[in-house]
Amino acid sequence: QVHVVESGGGLVHPGGSLRLSCAASGFTFGNSRVSWYRRAPGKGRDLVATIYSSDTITPYYDDPVKGRFTISRDNAQNTVYLQMNNLKPEDTAMYYCYAASVDSWGQGTQVTVSS
Repeated sequence: QVHVVESGGGLVHPGGSLRLSCAASGFTFGNSRVSWYRRAPGKGRDLVATIYSSDTITPYYDDPVKGRFTISRDNAQNTVYLQMNNLKPEDTAMYYCYAASVDSWGQGTQVTVSS
């Protein structure tokens, strides 16, 4: 059975960092485009970053996170990461991982940035 499971969220002060993980089971992440999305309270779901199955394609980042977030993958661990630095209150949201090859969403992990 196909699953993706997010982890690594939490409460952090502005300027702090978190690393989110998205672990896959039942399929190989390396063969899939994988994206991180987020949904802030009262808002729609926004695409944050995408990493492609080919290393020759530059990852995509939404403008508000460029220069602060980095998406990466560890194929040996079958995991995709989202390193988030210099976090801001407006980054507060539920973060979701999506694997395109299997059309699978995780349950989400909450990130709260607050002083």
